[in-house]
Amino acid sequence: MHFINAREFPTSPVSAPGTECAVIQWLIDESHGAPGFAMRRFVVEAGGCTPSHQHPWEHEAYILAGQAEIILADETVTVGPDTAILIAPDELHQFRSVGDEPLVFLCLVPNGPATEH
Repeated sequence: MHFINAREFPTSPVSAPGTECAVIQWLIDESHGAPGFAMRRFVVEAGGCTPSHQHPWEHEAYILAGQAEIILADETVTVGPDTAILIAPDELHQFRSVGDEPLVFLCLVPNGPATEH
């Protein structure tokens, strides 16, 4: 088993082009013995965003705090805490932090190529 306290775990800036005011924590991944999936925690400051992007794997996100505007190729949806999101393979998507507080969410992706982004 592997345990961490996310509030004490180091963060790294999200460096992908188009990102604004976002950090990532790799909470659990292959380096911790996870055979299939990686769990990441993002914090996006109010007004910030992740890059608009797409990739050939699905991933799941869970909003912990704040308000997210999820921008997909053909729609925009605003969601808050306790919302689970499935993003299908190759679906263009972006997370924007709207409101006054930071957006905090978990994102799970398959190990391998997905953990390189």
